[in-house]
Amino acid sequence: MKSIQSTSYEIHFGSRAFDKLQSYLDSNPFSKIFILVDSNTHNFCLPKFHERIEFKSSVEVIEIPAGEAHKTIETCMEVWRNLLALGADRKSLILNLGGGVVTDLGGFVASTFKRGIEFINIPTTLLAMVDASVGGKTGVDLDLSKNQIGTISFASMVLIDSLFLDTLPSNEMRSGLAEMLKHGLIFDREYWNALKGLHPAKLSNLDQLIHHSVELKHTIVSKDPNEMNDRKFLNFGHTLGHAIESYCLDNQEQTTLLHGEAIAIGMILEGYLSWELCGLEASDLKDIRTNILNIYPLEPFDVKSIESISNLLKYDKKNTHGRVNFVLLKTIGECQMDVEVDDSLIQNAFEFYAKGVIATR
Repeated sequence: MKSIQSTSYEIHFGSRAFDKLQSYLDSNPFSKIFILVDSNTHNFCLPKFHERIEFKSSVEVIEIPAGEAHKTIETCMEVWRNLLALGADRKSLILNLGGGVVTDLGGFVASTFKRGIEFINIPTTLLAMVDASVGGKTGVDLDLSKNQIGTISFASMVLIDSLFLDTLPSNEMRSGLAEMLKHGLIFDREYWNALKGLHPAKLSNLDQLIHHSVELKHTIVSKDPNEMNDRKFLNFGHTLGHAIESYCLDNQEQTTLLHGEAIAIGMILEGYLSWELCGLEASDLKDIRTNILNIYPLEPFDVKSIESISNLLKYDKKNTHGRVNFVLLKTIGECQMDVEVDDSLIQNAFEFYAKGVIATR
């Protein structure tokens, strides 16, 4: 499958990706090589990786706990300390082998250690393949606020091979599919139509679908790497989705949601706001809700939960001048950025999510 060339790095796919990495390692005299994994990818993915890459000297493996709850500056501190103790210097390389937490956190660690060392992302989840590992965003959460601390720092290369997906449970595949659905909703109606009837555990031509999602994201990131303009479109579903993800992570009474599961809810909610404020057709809104709920179970949110989620919006990283800024849909495949939303409409959006009833104007 054809590699994607960025101005500063390349994205390689399939078995070709490992050939490219092997050549890169053989031709660059890194002082030390480190592999960052979490407890899951250490067990399930690292052996697959070692089968395909030969190292001239021994490598050091650094393991972090799995899960969004560990995407923190405290985890970074442990990784930095390990790097220091193991003799990492500015000519060292970090290979981030894992899902979005590993690639986000590992990229941030690399971009700040000794003011920056090289890193390569090797995503092992569908979500990381189509979203987290591509585009240069690195970082960690701050308390209940998602991705508040970080940098925009590009990997030396990104390697995407669906062989790692054999290790994933169905909910992780479902989480990744949400970002692919988002790419269709914001950029490409035809892609949305191709994806919406598919079950995440039975995706045919998965490699081609992944490649198309990465192409879509890469195109927009290349035009706006620092998220000053069009890159903001990638945040559709994320303003409320991130708040929901954080709220559920912090409340034992609520089901903990994976990132993509929360974003799926956010896309329905923000689809409703799009109908209210940006002219999204009611038929498209119903299409979005129906097809997302065919994949993701309906989650209950009471009045108190909705109030708490709304309060978390003030920490969204897209906010400016004290305003909460939403990315909404004008139609499937076309977005509008920096839309202000009244609190009362958020309550209505949750009612639509729960019941599917569109109020008459």
